[in-house]
Amino acid sequence: MSSAMPSAKPTARQCLLHAARDALADRPWPRIRMVEVAAAAGVSRQTLYNEFGSKDGLGAALVARETDAFLDRAAHAAARAARDGADPVAGCAAAASWMVRTAHREPLVRAALTGCWESRLPLPGVPPDRLAARLRDRTVATLAGAPGAPDPALRRACEVGLRLALSYVVAPCDGPPEATEDAAGAHVVQVLRALLDRADGAERAG
Repeated sequence: MSSAMPSAKPTARQCLLHAARDALADRPWPRIRMVEVAAAAGVSRQTLYNEFGSKDGLGAALVARETDAFLDRAAHAAARAARDGADPVAGCAAAASWMVRTAHREPLVRAALTGCWESRLPLPGVPPDRLAARLRDRTVATLAGAPGAPDPALRRACEVGLRLALSYVVAPCDGPPEATEDAAGAHVVQVLRALLDRADGAERAG
């Protein structure tokens, strides 16, 4: 008999958010009907309204879920890169590359990062400046234990690096998306190494 625990059954809320995301991949938000989302999730329309109150409430929850997932995965990418090389610069560059990659693939994330909301998407959620600050803070918290980077300098460097990467979201490079991701990661590494080396030199001189 297997000792593996069965996976928890998705809640009605989770099923509804998943159904709403699938629907948005096929057609603009204004054309999505609540009754269709409820049917795809296998629940009643009343359950949908009990969970979210309105279509705007569903849209806001969907945006929040997608941006939270983006932040979690960016932090995970930063932690993995920093752990492999014990290098905060590599960690921040990984978070930056994840930002560019996800923004290309996920219209909701791109809109949340840039503030450019299309009529086909749900209403905006977190303002872009607040989302950028959350990404910076999550990245810094993930990398703070890596050697060789004083926390104030790391915070400033991450701010610069992630805003540099955001410029690649707004204005991608010519060629395939991978070219933009590679360019963003490489430039973030160059800038952050210069900033942190300068901060380290100043600390030693002081």
